[in-house]
Amino acid sequence: MRTTSEQQLAMGQTRVATTTATPSPAASPSPETNGQPEEPLQLLGENSWEEFSIAVPWGTVEAKWWGSKERQPIIALHGWQDNCGSFDRLCPLLPADTSILAIDLPGHGKSSHYPMGMQYFIFWDGICLIRRIVRQYNWKNVTLLGHSLGGALTFMYAASFPTEVEKLINIDIAGPTVRGTQRMAEGTGKALDKFLDYETLPESKQPCYSYDEMIKLVLDAYDGSVDEPSVRVLMNRGMRHNPSKDGYLFARDLRLKISLLGMFTAEQTLAYARQIRCRVLNIRGIPGMKFETPQVYADVIATLRQNAAKVVYVEVPGTHHLHLVTPELVAPHINKFLKEA
Repeated sequence: MRTTSEQQLAMGQTRVATTTATPSPAASPSPETNGQPEEPLQLLGENSWEEFSIAVPWGTVEAKWWGSKERQPIIALHGWQDNCGSFDRLCPLLPADTSILAIDLPGHGKSSHYPMGMQYFIFWDGICLIRRIVRQYNWKNVTLLGHSLGGALTFMYAASFPTEVEKLINIDIAGPTVRGTQRMAEGTGKALDKFLDYETLPESKQPCYSYDEMIKLVLDAYDGSVDEPSVRVLMNRGMRHNPSKDGYLFARDLRLKISLLGMFTAEQTLAYARQIRCRVLNIRGIPGMKFETPQVYADVIATLRQNAAKVVYVEVPGTHHLHLVTPELVAPHINKFLKEA
């Protein structure tokens, strides 16, 4: 029988990067250590990752594996139309003995796009993808980390497999994005037509930009949620060179823009929240993301408290992408949760 390490090497190709453990800032005295300063927390550091590739029936799911591959990793999922670079500033601030597999969701970053003719149902597809990966590597008692869409997916997975998730860490999301039934009904036809338009749009007709134009375009599109250095981090995997025009195209699948199909009602989301049994850390950015029905966020947290083993809810100053723009404010909460939970 293969060991976990052997299975990983057989199923995923890696590119080795130098691993550097970085100490945290100077330690302060703690009551738990009789007033003596705690040992500085050793952190993963910026270079402690490797490219990792997972074979799937339609191609590959690409990822960055932070930390040792001798440990079962935390599975980290990014937000809609982002990529796993979303965690590039957070992971270096996590403990050196942590292992994180941050993946590019299908159609995002460097991962394969779905074949022509297939639609993206981003919520349901993502839950199945997590399950596919967990089963492929036979991981048990998993810990999940998600931002935005990725947090909705990890929430849904924890609800769907409540006895198989140990910890759930979500950033600026409580559950799947909720839409009113009338809005969903009115938008279905337009969504389907847009999908078919994107499907038949040749690459020659897709907008091509210079590097600086691309950075400015994305910065403007995020409307203050990210700063320019953060955009440059995201676009390391978020754009690709177009040699025919000596410019850049978005790397993501244009069909991902059709995100309305397969949305949830508040009633559905709360039903899934009642299924979750694991320990939960929810980090809400302030002001963070603006939601169509903001009360649902609080309702989900309250519902989680009914059955989950533990629920820690914290509010942290920051934008929706607070883990990318201000990771130093987010990491301590995650490190404490991983240590204590």
